[in-house]
Amino acid sequence: MDPSLLRERELFKKRALSTPAVEKRHAAESSSHKKKKAKVEKEGSSASKHGGDTSNGSFNLKALSGSSGYKFGCLAKIVNYMKTRHQRGDTHLLTLEEILDETKLLDIGMKQKQWLMTEALANNPKIDARDGKYAFKPKYHLKDKKALLRLLDKHDQLGLGGILLDDVEEGLPNSAKAIKALGDQITFVTRPDKKKVLFYNDKHCQFLVDEEFQKLWRSVPVDSIDEEKIEEYLKKQGISSMQETGPKKVLPVQKRKKPGGQKKRRFKTHNDHLAGVLEDYSEGVPAKK
Repeated sequence: MDPSLLRERELFKKRALSTPAVEKRHAAESSSHKKKKAKVEKEGSSASKHGGDTSNGSFNLKALSGSSGYKFGCLAKIVNYMKTRHQRGDTHLLTLEEILDETKLLDIGMKQKQWLMTEALANNPKIDARDGKYAFKPKYHLKDKKALLRLLDKHDQLGLGGILLDDVEEGLPNSAKAIKALGDQITFVTRPDKKKVLFYNDKHCQFLVDEEFQKLWRSVPVDSIDEEKIEEYLKKQGISSMQETGPKKVLPVQKRKKPGGQKKRRFKTHNDHLAGVLEDYSEGVPAKK
């Protein structure tokens, strides 16, 4: 080969090596790279929104704070705490901020606080809301054992029966101690559903009944008489019967029966203009006038 050509070839290689080459990427490869980059940026921005305030380690709770399950879970925790403190004897009212502080619910947002103030606590039957403060609201407000004894005595005189132990424990602070102190002034009856009912033990009713009167009492049969008829008879005599304190039986709903009998079919009449002229032969030939 010509030596001049060889020299030119060597010079061309040197120039090629000294000049950096930029390789163009395929269009498809570059577009996929852009999509991946955009996805990473989107995830980063959403994470920054949710984790803007994660100094107290409450990331999971804040992520769930918009769900209804979280809201009602907070409400249940607040109501249970208010009930517990009432049973301890702490009956003074608390602000929402004090309740959230004592229940360790410091991570809820403004929307949840607004919902608690305007709807959840304000409309809850177990919460007493007054002037922006809250307390537990039991079925019976009982301060001490004397208040419980007066309530049971009143129920006994009015024929209202007893009071559930659950309601007494809910409304009377330190109820176990008060019930124990009353001793035989009250009595317990266990219902079929295992719930206990408290009654006033009226000692004035504890007297001996003559045996002859007992025989007369037992000789009157009432098995065949309906309870409603017995109650109706007692009302007529001016005697109030004790109301049942047991669980109420749910009667099956009876379906309304459609009125029987078929509707009479109406037929269109013809030849009204010949009334009085035509004669009816459905029962035979009419007699001659």
